[in-house]
Amino acid sequence: MQTQQVLRKVRKIEIKTKRLVEGLLQGAYHSIFKGRGIEFSEVREYVPGDDVRTIDWNVTARLNSPYVKEFIEERDLTVMILFDISGSNEFGSEKEKKEAATELAASLMFAAMRNNDKSGLVLFTDAVERFIPPRKGKRHTLHLIREMITYSPQSKLTDLAKALEFTSKVIKKRSIIFIISDFMSEGYEKQLKMLRNRHDCIAVNMSDLREHDIPDIGYIQLEDEETGEQVLVDTSDPEFRENYSRIINEHESSIKKSFKRLRIDAINIRSHEPFEVPLKKFFAMRTKRMVR
Repeated sequence: MQTQQVLRKVRKIEIKTKRLVEGLLQGAYHSIFKGRGIEFSEVREYVPGDDVRTIDWNVTARLNSPYVKEFIEERDLTVMILFDISGSNEFGSEKEKKEAATELAASLMFAAMRNNDKSGLVLFTDAVERFIPPRKGKRHTLHLIREMITYSPQSKLTDLAKALEFTSKVIKKRSIIFIISDFMSEGYEKQLKMLRNRHDCIAVNMSDLREHDIPDIGYIQLEDEETGEQVLVDTSDPEFRENYSRIINEHESSIKKSFKRLRIDAINIRSHEPFEVPLKKFFAMRTKRMVR
């Protein structure tokens, strides 16, 4: 892309996400994530009305009197975006998954920026191709968005495990980590669990309408975006359509089970639909959970 094209595209994304961030996400982001960004301060004697969940049982047993832990809210949080740039995310029947993912990631980055938090970026395929450490400020946020738009991947393959392992090593302070991918990868549960134990991980599962529903249009040639393998299929064949649907449903079911087992929240995004709706549902769900 020419520089002017890139700048126009970045500006377009900024304008598009501004209303969402200012009108919908701002308060929700602060209440959900800021309240979780806490660090231990000290222990003090228990007084009636204290939350019993904050009792420090080791100190209580040692002093034979109830003591509770006190925490202070961290002023700065870190939002990390793990962004899948493999070949499969260039697919899109109406809108590329990567384009939709970029707009969503930009919204999260702007929400972090407006709360004076840091944001960082990991671009990955079957390797970590680009890492931009978390920083504050609008200039940095726009730089991250430009990288998502303009970076040219060296590989089309995917290895999510490597990206998760890399992030575990380089991000030590507890952070909010959004993993934006179609999760067309295998063998990443161990690394995801390790990351989840230290950070607040949210999976953003990107998909396209035609990955779920192939229209009945006769013979077509399908190509794997990552391997380049091509195959001629008859979309009018009921057996093909049934097998295809089964494989996709099994994949989606496997992902959901993994997230549930690891206690990871997920946002499901269809590239042809506005991402605002599932994003708002996610924040509403998080808010409701905190109130309980």
